[in-house]
Amino acid sequence: MKTYLRTSGAAVLAFALTAGIAAAQERPSASIPVTQLKYGPTGVTDGVHGEVQAAAAYGDSSKGPHGTFLKMPAGFVSPIHSHSGDEWVVVISGVAANGRPGAQDIPLPVGSYFFQKSGEAHITKCISPNECILFLSQKAKYDFIPASK
Repeated sequence: MKTYLRTSGAAVLAFALTAGIAAAQERPSASIPVTQLKYGPTGVTDGVHGEVQAAAAYGDSSKGPHGTFLKMPAGFVSPIHSHSGDEWVVVISGVAANGRPGAQDIPLPVGSYFFQKSGEAHITKCISPNECILFLSQKAKYDFIPASK
């Protein structure tokens, strides 16, 4: 089962990366060690555990199609929100959860995948005792639209 999860997680990651192929074809080939990823602030916080940090893999998340690493602090629970573009996400480290408000958490360990449809209110969490790193691929620019109260 673990081999299946790793294999399917790798296949999903490969599939998610294809969303950025057109943009990447204009750039030279690259190999970037994890130690050289440059994380910066996103402005997204739960007010308790800290801020989500982001590091670009390809594209520009503020302008259009992109692949971005997201680092969430342990225990992080996002406010209810949505996005204007679909998201394909693979869990790289930690255990995450993503779902509609009030839904039971489905633990998503390393290699797990989730798809988040645009416009759908949801909550994203890092439910492990250590930080979570996610890889996010979108065909649209990244946004975080808080739910109206």
